Amino acid sequence: MSSLSSKWRAGNGPSIGMVLALLLVLVVHGALFWPGILTWDAIRQYGQALSGHYDDWHPPAMNWLWRQLRTFGAGPAPMLLLQLGLYWCGTLLWLRAAGRGRPRAALAIAVLAVSPVALVLMGTVLKDSLFAGALLLASGLIATARAGERWRRIVAAIVLVAAATLRFNAVPACLPLLVLAAPAAWRRTLPRLAMTSVLAAIPLALALPLANAALHSTRSGVELSLVIYDLGGIGRFSGTNVFPATGVADPVAVNADCYTPVSWDRYAWWGAEPCAIGFTNLRAPLKAGHGPYAWWGAAVLAHPLAYAEHRLAHFNSNTRFLVHDADLPRLSLASDPNTWGFTLAPNAARDAVAAAAQAVLQTPFGWPVCWLALGVGLLVLRPAVRTLDPAAAMAWSAVLYGFSYLPLSVASEVRYHLWTIAAVGIAAALTLPRADVRALPRWRWALAGVPLAVVALSGVVARVS
Repeated sequence: MSSLSSKWRAGNGPSIGMVLALLLVLVVHGALFWPGILTWDAIRQYGQALSGHYDDWHPPAMNWLWRQLRTFGAGPAPMLLLQLGLYWCGTLLWLRAAGRGRPRAALAIAVLAVSPVALVLMGTVLKDSLFAGALLLASGLIATARAGERWRRIVAAIVLVAAATLRFNAVPACLPLLVLAAPAAWRRTLPRLAMTSVLAAIPLALALPLANAALHSTRSGVELSLVIYDLGGIGRFSGTNVFPATGVADPVAVNADCYTPVSWDRYAWWGAEPCAIGFTNLRAPLKAGHGPYAWWGAAVLAHPLAYAEHRLAHFNSNTRFLVHDADLPRLSLASDPNTWGFTLAPNAARDAVAAAAQAVLQTPFGWPVCWLALGVGLLVLRPAVRTLDPAAAMAWSAVLYGFSYLPLSVASEVRYHLWTIAAVGIAAALTLPRADVRALPRWRWALAGVPLAVVALSGVVARVS
């Protein structure tokens, strides 16, 4: 591990003042959003937490955990407190990791932590918020671990594997951090780094299916959402029908009316205007014969350019790149109607935070594509593949996770990029002020800044045109 990492670990015990400040911020944050914003996804999850019967549409592990948290109270409040506890404990650890010698880095991390978008998303009960909080805690434990201090790394590894049960695309985010938790000798050479990465990927990849099996979750067909959306996109951009027969007249025209690069929701059974070709009437025919992935593979092979157009168009919306903000989903600022009557009381301070968050989403600071571009730039400045210091690991985690949505996403909501934004922000705060980085040649700084400059300027132009 680099000497810089050793400096980060120096004096890593939190002071009483920092702990008290953490508790105060947690209490204020919790009070603003009490008992937690419940979206449709969370409502379905809480229903399963109450019944004890899970399906795999949303992570059964989170539903099971929510069921255990009922000991501390009903509704979203216990899960909200868990999310906030993970988030602010992780933030405290990273503030400590920044060290007393880098006040600007610590200040930047603190400012990022209280950004309005982060406050709203962490005040919303979501698997994405729980996931981001868990990774923030795990990475903070690793960053503050002294040489030879194993317990922090072991706890971090456990948290990372647990977090991998929350998202089907968790491996890209968790892998660099789990590799960082391993002894430095395990990644001293590229062959060792490769072997360590393979070994670390195994428990991360197995975490979700094993958790689902252990909880006896029923198959919901959630994997069909991606298949159906991709088939719809391929049909839209190729002008042909690649769906199995459903008895719908003129499926090409119907699909063209249903498809949008924003999300797959028109193909789902919810919503005011579900598509005539959708999950309900495609589930059986897609599973017949060789199965849904055979349909998907055949369509991609027959129309590779149409598939690429669809994926790029959706990723453009998903990362809020060349879009108009009015066409994209807004943040959820209140609980959706639910049978238990959980809602948020009126609060002027929360309304101000929510208004600020919506305003930020209309600037480059709220566009995930800009954070991805910044992450790529940081890796140009300091990839640190072998030493994999904490800042580099955070950048790799953020970039790999963010780009995993290029082939795997079906919706465009900023919550999916909460971890990418947080991790890139921390990586930037720790990397940019460094003397060895600032001493790099100008051409490297120019190369690192090009991605961010291009996407930010292009995004502005697209919004005003």
